[in-house]
Amino acid sequence: MDRVVRTALDVAERRGASVDVLYVVDDRAFLTLDDARTDEVLDDLESGGRRALQETATQFEDAGLAVETTMRRGNPADEILTYAEEVDADLIAMGNHGADYERNLLGSVSQKVVTMATVPVLTVGVDERAADD
Repeated sequence: MDRVVRTALDVAERRGASVDVLYVVDDRAFLTLDDARTDEVLDDLESGGRRALQETATQFEDAGLAVETTMRRGNPADEILTYAEEVDADLIAMGNHGADYERNLLGSVSQKVVTMATVPVLTVGVDERAADD
């Protein structure tokens, strides 16, 4: 099980919390592609997102927790922050890449969310070394 999901599941179970799982398709990188190719790439990303949402939701449901899933397109940090406000989230749990916190988060999605969120943010390392524990 993914470290972020495992950690969020632990927190949610301890608190008896409901869970919102958000998947954001970052559509900013495809601005230079022609429309047909952009649609194809975004469809592929959304398909993968639907699978990820379902697999993640199943893990929380199997633990007896209420789960809502949502997919959005846009800037991931902005979408996460907006969604957290919309659902009145108590905590944002998300992954971050790399073991060097300052070097790898500066300018990243995680850094922006940590800096701008109005609720606590739990970041979980998802680099290859961390995935082995």
